[in-house]
Amino acid sequence: MSLFNVYPIYSVTPVKASGCTVWDEKGDAYLDFYGGHGVISIGHSHPTYIKHVTEQINSIGFYSNSIINPVQEKLGNLLPQICGYPDYSLFLCNSGAEANENALKLASFHTGKSKVLAFKNSFHGRTSAAVAVTDNPKIIAPINAQQEVVFCELNDIESVKKEIAKGEVSSVIIEAIQGVGGLDEGSTEFFRELEKVCKNNKVVLILDEIQCGYGRSGKFFAHQHHGIKADIISVAKGMGNGFPIGGILISPEFTSSFGLLGTTFGGNHLACAAALAVLEVMEDEEILNNVQKQYEYFIKKFSSLSKIKKIKGKGLMLGLEFDFEVADLRKKLIYEKKIFTGNSNNKNLLRVLPPLTISKNEIDMLYDSLQSCL
Repeated sequence: MSLFNVYPIYSVTPVKASGCTVWDEKGDAYLDFYGGHGVISIGHSHPTYIKHVTEQINSIGFYSNSIINPVQEKLGNLLPQICGYPDYSLFLCNSGAEANENALKLASFHTGKSKVLAFKNSFHGRTSAAVAVTDNPKIIAPINAQQEVVFCELNDIESVKKEIAKGEVSSVIIEAIQGVGGLDEGSTEFFRELEKVCKNNKVVLILDEIQCGYGRSGKFFAHQHHGIKADIISVAKGMGNGFPIGGILISPEFTSSFGLLGTTFGGNHLACAAALAVLEVMEDEEILNNVQKQYEYFIKKFSSLSKIKKIKGKGLMLGLEFDFEVADLRKKLIYEKKIFTGNSNNKNLLRVLPPLTISKNEIDMLYDSLQSCL
């Protein structure tokens, strides 16, 4: 076998996709309520997306960051305007883990310190510093464990204040809504106090919006539900609708210099074309309105399902918590009902991350299938 065996795999082979539907090699249709880890934002094979990517690859797909790239410049101007951070600059890379690596590195350059404060049950990536600030010892190798990281309980602002008061913390990194961890989130009071304590102590506040950002929560960024601002925001998953792209939005308080950050593939022409297509569709089709509308419908619909213990999350980043482990339920949904869903560190939680274009009809189909399985 030529592939390094690190993924548990379902025996399904997708060969085609459109909107919220995926077809396998046998022609069987699957309803996608997982979006490949929340990556599919504007729906599979959206015509605007195909048009942008096709036109770009027919012109130029890649060159390095040593030349002028008008597609990258357009994205760098447009994204901050649309997301509500018009005075922030953009550094582009290839993935969420790389985005968090650069966020943590930039914060360390800025403060001259190395310690990072993160939170229990967090997930920020699998590379060097990103995995060190992830609360999962199973995926942290000895080389990663050299990083100086302290983990606090989510919503425990006193423990945060106590750690920051020591004067050693460079940055705080936090997901506005925890993804892999199981859809837990800080309260508005907690986030506002966190913003204040970071600002008062010159600690960089990094908001990881890799999964919960890009409209998934019903606002462009999930932390905007709490009325706070971050110093650095990391983005990735929904940004390219499946094309590998990531980035960090950076406060004007940070000073740039040649060589401070860098990447070979990040911000290439093709990736930026994909990202511009996503923003265009989000604006033209009022995606945020659809997310909020479908969220309200989903909550009303699924609240009547008696075996659900709790519905967690916001927008179309949702978790259905049961009083039993959901591994077998996921298998039933995919093999018997032809529906993709996700899991998390919380083994009793079924994760729901559909394309943001999902409709009431498709939500009804999930409900009926889930009710049948239960």
